[in-house]
Amino acid sequence: MATPQPTQPPRAPWYARLATSAGRPAVLGATLIMSMPGEYHVARFAGWSDPWAYGMPFSLSAYAGIAAVIAATRPKGARGRFSATAGAAFAIALALAAQVVAHLVNTGHMNRDQAWLIAVTSMVPPAVLAHLLHLAATPTPVVTPLTSVDTPAAEPVVERIEQAPVLPPLPKQPPAAPQLPPPVKEQQPAPIVYRDPRCAAVRPLYDGGARPGTAAMRNALIAAGHSRVGDSTIRGVIRAEIEEHEPALAAYPPALPTTRTA
Repeated sequence: MATPQPTQPPRAPWYARLATSAGRPAVLGATLIMSMPGEYHVARFAGWSDPWAYGMPFSLSAYAGIAAVIAATRPKGARGRFSATAGAAFAIALALAAQVVAHLVNTGHMNRDQAWLIAVTSMVPPAVLAHLLHLAATPTPVVTPLTSVDTPAAEPVVERIEQAPVLPPLPKQPPAAPQLPPPVKEQQPAPIVYRDPRCAAVRPLYDGGARPGTAAMRNALIAAGHSRVGDSTIRGVIRAEIEEHEPALAAYPPALPTTRTA
């Protein structure tokens, strides 16, 4: 019996697809434009003058969108996902509060010269900068997409039962000597292939039973002929990839600090 194939859902009409594809960027642009005046006025209330006050819409609306995208694209349990989710929620709350405060002040329902309003607004740009740098320094795990191959339904198998011929009984044979199992060969672990070749210069530092510091890893990279790199690259890229292949290395105690290379 043939296996019934799943039916495809009906395709949406062209105008519905057009509204979905073209409507989303149009709505995004319209909401950003509508949010800019309120966030600009809040910055002016806090004491910023032109043209610096125009940076507040990017610090609130754009930051909220960036944090929301990072929170949605990182897999569950990945480093930085909780921080991105909390930052997205906080940024959206700030953007909403800026609109409410600006309209309340402009309509006369709220006094603009309030200390708490000025203090909270003044903390927005450095807080946004600090969180974006934190998200940028957190390595994004590489997720390999899964592929599936549809196999056709197998043809029905018809079993045929054939009667085996009757053979005469065999004479008694002496018991065979027990055979010893072949010796088990120890399997050598496959060598690790790093995506970043600089990891090979840093990996021997773990052989002493301690987790190397940033200065020791930088000295090993320079001794191996690599160019000088920043601390975030050493910790967030090179050391993160080494401990991704060997998670037990992350539990090593920290090594004693070494002298930094000038």
